[in-house]
Amino acid sequence: MSMDQVVNWQSPLWRLGIALLLGAIIGLQRGWVTRNQKEGQRVAGIRTYSLIGLMGGLIGLLSEIYSPIVLGFAFVALSVVIGIAYIFRLQLTTDLSITSVIGILTTFLLGCLAVSGQPVVAASAAVVTAIILDMKEELHTAIAKIEEYELDAAFRLLLISVVMLPLLPNEGFGPWKAINPFEIWWMVVLIAGISFVGYFAIRIGGPRKGILFTSLFAGLSSSTALTLQFANLSKQDKALSPLLGGGILLSCGTMFPRMILLCSVINTDLVAMVSLPLFMMMACFYLPAVWIWKRNPMEDYQAPTVKRNPLALPAALMFGVVLMVIVVLSHTLQEWFGDTGTYVLSAVSGITDVDAITLALGRQSHIQLSIQTAALGIVLAACVNSVVKMLMAWFIGSRTLGVYVVLPVMTSVVAAALWAWVALS
Repeated sequence: MSMDQVVNWQSPLWRLGIALLLGAIIGLQRGWVTRNQKEGQRVAGIRTYSLIGLMGGLIGLLSEIYSPIVLGFAFVALSVVIGIAYIFRLQLTTDLSITSVIGILTTFLLGCLAVSGQPVVAASAAVVTAIILDMKEELHTAIAKIEEYELDAAFRLLLISVVMLPLLPNEGFGPWKAINPFEIWWMVVLIAGISFVGYFAIRIGGPRKGILFTSLFAGLSSSTALTLQFANLSKQDKALSPLLGGGILLSCGTMFPRMILLCSVINTDLVAMVSLPLFMMMACFYLPAVWIWKRNPMEDYQAPTVKRNPLALPAALMFGVVLMVIVVLSHTLQEWFGDTGTYVLSAVSGITDVDAITLALGRQSHIQLSIQTAALGIVLAACVNSVVKMLMAWFIGSRTLGVYVVLPVMTSVVAAALWAWVALS
């Protein structure tokens, strides 16, 4: 016998019980906040919130029996009572916060919702409300630490994702119907979002977390940019070269799980094909990096930071343009030269970026490319990109930095070549 057969969840008593419990959840948090105030000085505590939740449930039931107008009148009446209580409270304190007022009205509505056939939604909203109310200090502290340009970046991210993305047509245009504005812009949002998260991960961690923390999260957006900066830093302070080399390896190694994540967004079947070679290459970067960290303690060093815009929107927009061009070229080269054209495009694209070709080939593997061809193209792009960063470290950075980077990169390329030889045989 199931639980639903034992308990009639549609019974008014059970629904009222849920409404009462939801009020108690929010009231528990509010009562804890005002626990040190004297009796009679609190506008509402756990008892009041519980009763308000129950009242919302009762009003919800009455609205079902009579008319929804009952709910409207009850809400207005409660608002008037709470408003009068707030005015009298202002005579005793200078606290102008209306958080408790909003919390009471929200509890009432949650009680109504719980008896109106949406108990799961009401329960989820009650828990979220209690969490928000409980995070007052954390939220205020976080807001105080945010710089104006960081807030601007957050709003821009919301603009390109929440506002612009849903407005774009989700259909193909141009040659071979290859250009899908919605998919192209979604990838712009994805790359910008990864950059945004990586920036604040570094920001919250603080400068003393060191090169390790910086490198791991810089790999989420651009390991090439970090390689260039660390190479220049190694010229300025050669004593940091081992740690900077380890940072480059960590950042470059983070590129591979990022590529797997991008593949999973486009084609989950492709993930099974590329996971082995990309994880092999990642290991060739990560293992030497761990060895470097163990041999070179970093407690005495001030961590360099990657100076970049939190959102990196221009780079993301450029990425969208590159992705659009690569998508059209992939169709063209595939049409003219078959798989050979795809491999040439992968190698050329890998010189500057791996994300665009990864997404383009992943998308093409749904249409005209085989999974094997797409996987080989993605691995080829990763190899070329790794070699380019190795050359940057060797020619721009100190000689010590180059030594630390060259061997892991070459090992990873050899590992990828062995996988390709087995895959093609």
